[in-house]
Amino acid sequence: MTTKHVLNLTSLKDQVYMYLSDQMKKGVLKPGTAINMDETSERLGVSKTPLRDALIRLEVEGFVTIHPRRGVVVNPLTLQEIRDYYQVIGALESTALLSGSASLEDSHVEKMRRLNKAMIEALKKRNFGVYYQKNLDLHDIYINSSGNRIIKMTVDTLKKRLYDFPRPKDYIREWEEESIKEHQALIGLIAEEKFQEAADYIRDVHWSFEVQEKYLRKYYLFDE
Repeated sequence: MTTKHVLNLTSLKDQVYMYLSDQMKKGVLKPGTAINMDETSERLGVSKTPLRDALIRLEVEGFVTIHPRRGVVVNPLTLQEIRDYYQVIGALESTALLSGSASLEDSHVEKMRRLNKAMIEALKKRNFGVYYQKNLDLHDIYINSSGNRIIKMTVDTLKKRLYDFPRPKDYIREWEEESIKEHQALIGLIAEEKFQEAADYIRDVHWSFEVQEKYLRKYYLFDE
């Protein structure tokens, strides 16, 4: 009975987490919005325990701040945070590629090329959801090659913070087209087994805040 109770509680916590995540992604819970625990638990028909657990997870991931005796607030995404996330993601992805380079084979390169082509097709159809998922899949090929679960988990969390909460309704076409070109350059370096150059390119170009800043400002509306 105890084991069953724990499993059900974990499932409920995850459901609450996904619900709150979806509300943020859709922009229902906007940055700066306060989350009323009493109201939310009543609306979802759950006790405060799974709700509190879900909120703690969101706080650890950087999406909300829990203020003792003052409630829970959805965090805005600042330009400095974006700069920091880019620096960390670039460092981790370049490390993953180098440490997993011995495991990368021709089949991995071909899969990356197919995913990049799929991103081109998604852009033509203005399907940002597909574009975004193919983008994640492409990067995951060399991240997973490292076998480092901590890198994968950390990068996934930071990318969610960057692109999911909230996700703009549209994308910056010029930025996405440039990203595809960068992928092509990266894939070429990996195909030629120039792994150090590829790692440097990931860190110093693809995930460089300075290189991508003009697109980031436009995407997150910092110039308005």
